Amino acid sequence: MQRCVASVSAIVIALWVGPALAQQKAKAQNVPEIPYTSVPNFLKLPPGEYLGESVAVATNSKGHVFVYHRSANTRLFEFDENGNFLREIGKGYYGFEFAHSVRVDPQDNIWTVDEGTNMVTKFSPEGKVLMVIGRRPPPIQGAVAFPAGPNKPSEKYILCRPTDVGWDPQGNIFISDGYCNNRVVKYDKDGRFIAQVGSEKAGKEPGEFNLPHGLQVDRQGNVYVADRSNIRYQVLDNNLKPKAIYDQVGVGWTACVSQGPHQYLFVSNSNPNGNMPGTWAITGEIYKMELDGTIIGKFGHASKEFGGFQVAHMLDCRNPDEIIVGEIESWRVQKLILHPDAMKKAEAR
Repeated sequence: MQRCVASVSAIVIALWVGPALAQQKAKAQNVPEIPYTSVPNFLKLPPGEYLGESVAVATNSKGHVFVYHRSANTRLFEFDENGNFLREIGKGYYGFEFAHSVRVDPQDNIWTVDEGTNMVTKFSPEGKVLMVIGRRPPPIQGAVAFPAGPNKPSEKYILCRPTDVGWDPQGNIFISDGYCNNRVVKYDKDGRFIAQVGSEKAGKEPGEFNLPHGLQVDRQGNVYVADRSNIRYQVLDNNLKPKAIYDQVGVGWTACVSQGPHQYLFVSNSNPNGNMPGTWAITGEIYKMELDGTIIGKFGHASKEFGGFQVAHMLDCRNPDEIIVGEIESWRVQKLILHPDAMKKAEAR
């Protein structure tokens, strides 16, 4: 029996070098800047606690902030609306290994997507495990960064380095599955497989993906997919049929759809892992868009300094004027207050 056992250094190379090669400047030109401020010292951690790579952020209906981060162990923290630490959820949980996404559904259930265990977990608001999709590879296999040889044919309930999760108004579950399977999968509210689009073979045609890195669903059930290595965002209908491609805003790192009643789409052309020469000048911004792809404005820039972003991996936009940003390389979470009225006044002059 053969198995693919990789060292930690090999995994790091696979995660950080390969996907970063697909970075480029956004095509959109003359996009208005949306003024913003970053709330200083937003999150207050207990003494002796630190954030690691803050790859995932989300808020619930109370305004509480969830941070799913990679530290010595993958951990899930909850803070109140003022950034005060409340609790840790899932400490020692078998489904935590290498965090990628956290989302909160309309019932305030907390969902984690773990790239290391190939698992999506639904927690109740109290932190009880309610559902799991996927299966953690047996520890006896050792550390596996990628399958040995070509990717295996996609399976209904086995995920391979999944990246994100979302829901439609009927409660159907959508998962971007991710680094290996290059697909989006739809399950019903009970976790039963319905359909998929994409396959283990990366592609560039509509309905094909090359590293679907993030995913969100609007109130009409349309699915917005950050198709990262194809340098675009794809829009699918509720049956996973291709509807549109947005390729004017750079690399598809992550997507966020605001609550409404008028929903907006926020997308990130993040500066890449490792910060190769020249990338700071052409990346790092976040775009605010209508759902039809019309760009309203942009904000942010690549920077290690407070107020800029150092690999913005995930956004929360429940309130479209208050954006929570989780960053990998600065190991921080920022709360941004947007000032769209100031942009409108400047345009009217």
